[in-house]
Amino acid sequence: MKQHIPNLITLLNVFCGCVASVFAVMNQLELAALFVFLGIFFDFFDGLAARVLNVQSELGLQLDSLADVITSGLVPGIVMFQLLDMSQSGGWNAFDNATFAEGSQISMLPFFGFLITMASAYRLAKFNLDENQVSSFIGLPTPANALLILSLPLILLYHNNDALNSIILNQWFLIGMTLLSAYLLNSKIALFALKFKNWSFKDNALRYIFLIVSLVLLVTMQFLAVPMIIGFYILGSVADNSAGTKKRE
Repeated sequence: MKQHIPNLITLLNVFCGCVASVFAVMNQLELAALFVFLGIFFDFFDGLAARVLNVQSELGLQLDSLADVITSGLVPGIVMFQLLDMSQSGGWNAFDNATFAEGSQISMLPFFGFLITMASAYRLAKFNLDENQVSSFIGLPTPANALLILSLPLILLYHNNDALNSIILNQWFLIGMTLLSAYLLNSKIALFALKFKNWSFKDNALRYIFLIVSLVLLVTMQFLAVPMIIGFYILGSVADNSAGTKKRE
């Protein structure tokens, strides 16, 4: 019975991704973000449950990636679609379902957002074949990328800053974010994983610093902190890799 527990948790991730997709299509991006967060929560604990119960399996690995394609791949693509549509129409709920159904006056630009979904699927397929991504990741993990994309509408909703709004709803900014997202997902940048082999600060200094800085940023800057945390995650990993290379030399 215990071997099915991690898979059940993964299926809850699938459910959250499906619900988030529906809300994202309806342009209810706040609710979509909530269910993506829940899905990522389940995504973390399915692997933890598998390790604790010692029931890791190939089925679980494949199921986990299929769940991530929905929660951390499809949903961010739909969200970027909506943001690109808003950048052209100028309104939060300006997407006209009737016009879309009639097939008239449809801009092709919003569909560019699904480049994120394609890049996520490609990254997850590569991840399943790569046996080296245990203590670190090659490229930005899909859940981290999903948080980055989902933070944009949340910044619009909760910070309500005219300068930030004009940047986020600028179509060139969104195109750039889409391209950057697709690149980071499949880049060859080695990024540290938040897996603690022990609780020693010396062995996990970067992880502890990252968690402390992230907590401080979240408390002080709310959703605006998410892009900063992702940036710090990447820059910290690059600096750590550079220091490790120099140490070996």
